[in-house]
Amino acid sequence: MSSPSESTWPLLPSEFGNSAPSAYGASLNTDDTPESISRNVLERNVLRKLDFRTAYLVLIYILNQMDRSNAAAARLYGFEEDLGMKGTQFNTLISSLYIGYLFTQIPSNMILTRITKPSLYLSSCMSLWGLLTTLIGVFCNLTRVNLKWTATHKEGISMNYYQALASRFLVGFLEATFFPGTLYLLSRWYKREEIGYRTALFTAAVGFSNVFGSLFASGILATMEGVLGYAAWRWLFLVEGYLTVFIGICGMFILPDFPSSPARWLTSAELSLARKRMEEDLRGHGTAEPNPSSGFSDFFSVITDWSAWLIATACACCYASLSFNLFFPTLVATMGYSPAISLLLCAPPWFVSAITAIIVARHSDATCERFGHAVFALSMLITGYILAMSTMNITVRYFSLFLMAQAQVSNAVLLTWISNTFAHSSSKRAVAIGFISSIAMLGSVLSPYIWVSSWGPTYNNSCCICIALASIVIILCWIFRRHLQRLNEAAEAEERELRLPKGYRYLL
Repeated sequence: MSSPSESTWPLLPSEFGNSAPSAYGASLNTDDTPESISRNVLERNVLRKLDFRTAYLVLIYILNQMDRSNAAAARLYGFEEDLGMKGTQFNTLISSLYIGYLFTQIPSNMILTRITKPSLYLSSCMSLWGLLTTLIGVFCNLTRVNLKWTATHKEGISMNYYQALASRFLVGFLEATFFPGTLYLLSRWYKREEIGYRTALFTAAVGFSNVFGSLFASGILATMEGVLGYAAWRWLFLVEGYLTVFIGICGMFILPDFPSSPARWLTSAELSLARKRMEEDLRGHGTAEPNPSSGFSDFFSVITDWSAWLIATACACCYASLSFNLFFPTLVATMGYSPAISLLLCAPPWFVSAITAIIVARHSDATCERFGHAVFALSMLITGYILAMSTMNITVRYFSLFLMAQAQVSNAVLLTWISNTFAHSSSKRAVAIGFISSIAMLGSVLSPYIWVSSWGPTYNNSCCICIALASIVIILCWIFRRHLQRLNEAAEAEERELRLPKGYRYLL
């Protein structure tokens, strides 16, 4: 086995030497010894098998995003009218999903540090939120096919709205376990220079879900109106809910557990290397395994760290600035096309967005740089909003939606940066991810009220608010970067003074 200095990936590009990364992250060098070549081959096998398993998380997240956005698609086919919603009630329905997130993310990640089977935990939660999604279609049973607008129905319409509201809240309560749990799971398997690309692939599911979700919703909503006496939007909730349950059950047998647990899909040598990789990655900054401290001490440590509040606020503003994706079908519909055409036009911007996310994240990993890539994505977002405000011309407005969609990668870069930074121990990292995700979700809770229908069809006020929020994100990220830069400079000065070898460095 090669020494750690020979087998560990360098943190900065200047340290790469003559080595070049392979397709799966192992370092290949013409001067490698037989031992290091053996490790490189073994490491590629580990990453290939791991990538196959974690790719299933992308499929789960696609369905997760489809469950989030199905109300926006259903809105084009009478969902709002059938439930008798008025004023901002639809916005409240969208917001209720994210309120559920606030209560679950931190305790869920604390639970993850205490269990050995995250595959069962995350998959079970997915199956349950899929089941609850179907209940929206079951309980909200007034349809335009059999609805008689009489005074006797007024109370029933109101009750159906509150049933949908309660169901959406509970769906969010369960969905909240998945996103921070997945980020934590990835951080337990992948090294710092590998996780950005994987996180981008994971969050690119937002783009894929909007591509396939729009096509999927268009097919159901356009063809199943009146089938068995049910409205088409009701079928949308039923079909997507049952599909989520099925994928969740399959996930119990596919998703990986932690490296500290037995893994039948890895050989003993591969599992040992997977554990060693994480120890090397965090050398000088804590251990890769959960520490014996209590979850409450980790929680207290995080909430007293001002930098955690800073980056959490940045994430909350980022989520709110990206809120256009919650109302993407509505924004496309402002161009004047039919509901079916509007849903089909939602797909191309998100297809390009998924490709952009992968390219930007891959470059961010290769350069070990986060701030500049986040600013690049947010700049595209601001440009898109400015174009949308400037005209109602169909071509320009559709192009502005393309630019907005490309900015989704900024979220992936920020999340990767968080995972890279709060790496003192795996348990504290889990709490930090849960805490920051919870604070960030406040942005999603408030997002629906940025896009009130009375501001349409131009939504200029909404665009102005989002531009301001994106600008705040850039400022907060610059402050966070300066903080990390000072910590790196202090560490470097200490190493020079004590003549120590180069240790841990924060990515900027």
